[in-house]
Amino acid sequence: MRLRNVKYAPELIAAHPDIIIANPEIIKGKWHECFENHNQIEIEIGCGKGKFITEMALRNPTKNFIGIEKFDSVIIRALEKVIENPIGNLRLIRMDAANINEVFDKGEVTRIYLNFSDPWPKKITAKRRLTSQEFLIRYSLVLAKNSEIIMKTDNQSLFDFSLEQLQEHDKFELKRVIKDLYQELPTDNIQTEFEQKFVEAGNQIYYLKATYKGASSANLLIDIKK
Repeated sequence: MRLRNVKYAPELIAAHPDIIIANPEIIKGKWHECFENHNQIEIEIGCGKGKFITEMALRNPTKNFIGIEKFDSVIIRALEKVIENPIGNLRLIRMDAANINEVFDKGEVTRIYLNFSDPWPKKITAKRRLTSQEFLIRYSLVLAKNSEIIMKTDNQSLFDFSLEQLQEHDKFELKRVIKDLYQELPTDNIQTEFEQKFVEAGNQIYYLKATYKGASSANLLIDIKK
């Protein structure tokens, strides 16, 4: 999908460093200072235009939320939502998710949401999938024990791949697998922009929840860089 350039995005982003964190790596290990509390932190990787993460933050004021998005032209829409309706327990980061372990310290994150991530369908790009072993290693470096990964997708191939990857990783345990979300819809489900379109089009939505079971060593970074 081609992204439309938003000419004013860099200026608007720069004008709101209180919402979009410019240098998140300097806050690593100190996110409680950024939020001015010690509440749990949940993140959405690929927050898009921010519908999901803003609604999560509004519904859960005793938790902190961070939306991560790579592209200016997309995250600007999330920023505009927060400017219009300020949300004190929400921050945004414009970055590549591959750098997640440079931004969060061990145990700082209690839940990761992966909503309708890019499936990277070619075999040669499998490492870029957000549930590949490379990314699961990165998550293990920032997640607290007994924290969760929750994923939704309309892509069956990506879903099957994700199940395999999680089952192969000894630190993650699958807790819930739903192959047709709207037949077993959780009461706390919040739709993303993509999800609304997919459901209206009659697409099947897949869902999984996995728990991170334990501590991990920083030596795993060696495996990421191979």
